[in-house]
Amino acid sequence: MSAAPATTDTHSAPAASARGLSKIYGSGDTAVVALNEVDLDINASEFTAIMGPSGSGKSTLMHCLAGLDSASSGSVTVGDVELTALKEKKLTALRRDKIGFVFQAFNLVPTLTAEENILLPLDIAGRKVDREWFDLVVDTVGLRSRLGHRPSELSGGQQQRVACARALVSKPEVVFADEPTGNLDSTSSAEVLRFLRTSVDEYHQTIVMVTHDPVAASHCDRVLILRDGEVAGELWHPSREQILEAMMAQTEDTL
Repeated sequence: MSAAPATTDTHSAPAASARGLSKIYGSGDTAVVALNEVDLDINASEFTAIMGPSGSGKSTLMHCLAGLDSASSGSVTVGDVELTALKEKKLTALRRDKIGFVFQAFNLVPTLTAEENILLPLDIAGRKVDREWFDLVVDTVGLRSRLGHRPSELSGGQQQRVACARALVSKPEVVFADEPTGNLDSTSSAEVLRFLRTSVDEYHQTIVMVTHDPVAASHCDRVLILRDGEVAGELWHPSREQILEAMMAQTEDTL
């Protein structure tokens, strides 16, 4: 696997990090170690993919980094805030204000228009809309003509682009995307991935994406490969073929 410096600016603080992060489900003989003392940094203004075979811990890692699941031990930091030290109320506020989410199932409110869905996080938080930023996000994602449509009137790709715009409109420090192209055809997948890539390159967003798709991961700056709850390797600016080769090597090592 190829290696490269973590960032072009070695003094840049990570957007998110984990230190000694472990997650154990159950106890005693039935305990399952989903994450085993993981140390990693998510670099700011980069597109990072998390990959691995089923049961490797990739979704658990994302959920812990995003504050959707608690750590059994170790620490998670987003920006300069340690999540593991927060009470639930402050953790909820941090997820609302500093983290964006994109899920495989879109999670749009069916009775709201595309524009209302995009602005929903700001409405809930009681925050004023930055119209200049809203217009920029909407035009970048190509939804200007669809803002008055409800989810049932949009294609799957358009719905996921609404979800991506919703994740970005609050200017989060990190966007976590869980299989964002999993329910999409190849054309719609390419549209969503192009938008995510643009949001990193042009707007300096930080995106962490869990995916099983080597094509999706090839859009990323960095690919972290998990195995048995540990980071088994990483690739920088990889091609689809390099990702497939790395994943095959991890599979063969477990046989």
